[in-house]
Amino acid sequence: MTRRLVCADIADGPRKMIHAVRVLDELLDLEEINEIALKMRERMLAKHGVQYADVVVVQGSSKETLRLFGDAYSTSRVRAAMFNAALSWHPLDLC
Repeated sequence: MTRRLVCADIADGPRKMIHAVRVLDELLDLEEINEIALKMRERMLAKHGVQYADVVVVQGSSKETLRLFGDAYSTSRVRAAMFNAALSWHPLDLC
């Protein structure tokens, strides 16, 4: 079974983007989360030439299970955008 992933981008200044990847329907361990973040960074390098893309992985669907993984500043920006419903999620295929 393949993972269902969705992605959203948050502008953080004129030339910086934070890429949020949300895992749907399952909870992953830390190794799998790091693998998803690495694949997303590789995709941003290949697609846009970004050497170190800022990626936040989001998992969980309720207040009790929602967890964000990434840089502390970036996770707080993504959490605020989610709270304000300012994210537009679109399907993502990292295969």
